[in-house]
Amino acid sequence: MGRTKGGGPQAAKKAGKAESIDIIPELIYINHRLDCPCKMNKILLSLSVALVASVTVFAAHAEGVQGDIKAGEKKNAMCIGCHGIVGYQASFPEIHKVPKISGQGGKYIASALNAYRAGDRKHASMRGIAASLSDQDIADLAAYYEASGAVEGAQPLAKAPEGSEKVNALLTKGACASCHGDSFSKPVDPSYPKIAGQHSDYLFVALKAYKTEGNAQIGRSNGVMGGVAKQFSNAELKELANYMGKLPTELKTVPQSRFR
Repeated sequence: MGRTKGGGPQAAKKAGKAESIDIIPELIYINHRLDCPCKMNKILLSLSVALVASVTVFAAHAEGVQGDIKAGEKKNAMCIGCHGIVGYQASFPEIHKVPKISGQGGKYIASALNAYRAGDRKHASMRGIAASLSDQDIADLAAYYEASGAVEGAQPLAKAPEGSEKVNALLTKGACASCHGDSFSKPVDPSYPKIAGQHSDYLFVALKAYKTEGNAQIGRSNGVMGGVAKQFSNAELKELANYMGKLPTELKTVPQSRFR
């Protein structure tokens, strides 16, 4: 499904950098006119396998890098100015709350930072930050933020409540649970995000970014999510984001002492 240059993952590991991935275009293209949700689910699951394979090869250079929670806490100065302030809003590409990242999966955080660093996620300030980080820095920050949301003895999350008939139809069409897991908080792959309880305005901006093409400043390159998001109007994406934002969550913003 994917092709690597220069000898595959092992060569990438030896070279100490990511290899480029060419994913067959047919895998990325989704026929938006499929009427049967079961057909769409099968296609999305196949695409998920393709994406996991590509992420695995892309991250081969970081294989074996272990994150250190304490080290990550000392390296988060560039993060806390936005992600350490409850309710902090960004203004690009439109006003929205920055995402809650404490309690998010570490492998997803690492994957997202690598995507910003590679330019697969277009966002000037995040790319600048990510470009300044080494593989070890990314691993340390990912470990820190995953652990910073943990509460000892916390009760299991309540099951996500049913959405409206319209929302349930949209969730089925997008096969959201097939990747984001039970109650949208237990991803089937650790490089996928928990989305339950994430800020709805952030989710809306992120979902629209997956639809954006040909824009040097905005957009997210992801074959699976691009195919999913393009099925929906922006109004439908907002419905999904609003539903997700109200769900029980493990995600949070942990205020830093200097910002309390």
